[in-house]
Amino acid sequence: MKVALVNPPRFEGISVVREERCEVPERYSVLEPYSLLQLAALLRDAGHSVRLLDANGADATMAEAEAWLRSAPYDALIFRFTPTTFNHDTSVARVSKHVQPDARTIGLCWTLRTVPRDVMADAPGVDIFLRHEYESVGIRLIEALEQGGPLELVPGLAFRNDGHVVVTSDATPIKDYDALPMPAYDLLPSLDPYFISAPACKPFTIMYASKGCPYACSFCTVARTAWRFRSADSVLEELRYLEERFDIRTVSFFDETFTMNKKRVRELCEGMRREGLDIRWYCNTRVHLVEPELLRTMRAAGCSGISFGVESGNQRVLDQVSKQATVEQAAHAIQWAKEAGIKTYCAFILGLPGETEESAMDTIRFAMRTLPNGAQFNVLAPYPGTELYETLRREGVIPELDWRKMYQDDAVVGTQGLTKEELNRLRKLAYSKLYLNPRWWRQNVRFALSSRDDFELASRYAIRVLRNYFVHGMRGTH
Repeated sequence: MKVALVNPPRFEGISVVREERCEVPERYSVLEPYSLLQLAALLRDAGHSVRLLDANGADATMAEAEAWLRSAPYDALIFRFTPTTFNHDTSVARVSKHVQPDARTIGLCWTLRTVPRDVMADAPGVDIFLRHEYESVGIRLIEALEQGGPLELVPGLAFRNDGHVVVTSDATPIKDYDALPMPAYDLLPSLDPYFISAPACKPFTIMYASKGCPYACSFCTVARTAWRFRSADSVLEELRYLEERFDIRTVSFFDETFTMNKKRVRELCEGMRREGLDIRWYCNTRVHLVEPELLRTMRAAGCSGISFGVESGNQRVLDQVSKQATVEQAAHAIQWAKEAGIKTYCAFILGLPGETEESAMDTIRFAMRTLPNGAQFNVLAPYPGTELYETLRREGVIPELDWRKMYQDDAVVGTQGLTKEELNRLRKLAYSKLYLNPRWWRQNVRFALSSRDDFELASRYAIRVLRNYFVHGMRGTH
């Protein structure tokens, strides 16, 4: 099969992240379509012909994407879409139907995997919705199309059949994560367009060392998913390739819970130091999965920043959403990371169940007390498939689903104690308190002066902060 893979153009001029749990517009990050690079490598290893356009990374228009599709024949189009850019992204399928009517159009979106019939009803140009687990489903799907086999036997899909939508059984994750080939980086013209948070410390890429999270946070789209991981050797192989091929400077591990297995993290850090990999890297994890010794080991191996999902500074709210972590654990994690010389980034959610003005102020006070180097203050987006979404539906809070409006910077639901407007006000107040805090600026200046790379990144991040606050009013960033 000849397969064309497309990461759609930017949305209203804003870059879009289309990666599993993170499917949102993001004004200040341009990330590689890593999942499409993985899928391209899998298909190519299976003998199929692939080509890829990252229209988001290249800042190409839809007209330019159409011209690219016209430039060579293809049997199937695979593209990613997100909830809030749904109509925009799925227009790629409509364009494909005009360019190559017989080519099957296949869309990927993790966040909407549990509402496949709604997706298919609202995207008539999409022939097949690959709902999840593209690593284990992608090849089976393309081979079924090539051989004319029954799609009913391929798990993880929704597809059109004689005027009806058929939804197949859920797919299982790939069993051997090490079996995945090297992502098809060669399909990108270069890594020049890509960065996270600020255009500094390039060349840059994201990568996965593991996927999934078994914890039960009721608001999270990856809650209670199987944690599967690559061995330290597999990750080191990709890092070596990136350094040799691109002279990579910065890597952001996109894992949900990077430090799930501390022994494996130590093995990876030891390997980085043993091989002299001169790479600064970032990761995401939970506040109760770090300790001082582990953080010092990570810093010695090049870890420059950690993102923690703190969510709330109020323990009652954390318990309400089954966070399985405490406010004090979060405070310790931030302190320990700073002591190890690692910058901290914290994600907070305003508007979780039971949120009141006082509990929201607890979150703001927590941020002022702990002073993470960077913070996201989002409002709750009750995504389909989460436990929280199902609860709110049962209670009639969100009787009508419109995922296009589920921005994390503009509330779609309130709480019993707070209206949507009040949540948006509190979000802006949180940023004001942090960004106008002299202690926060002095702390970050000290970090910035610690190295050339930190100075470059921090300087651009400071410009981003000021532009985002004073020009964009905290819209289009997460």
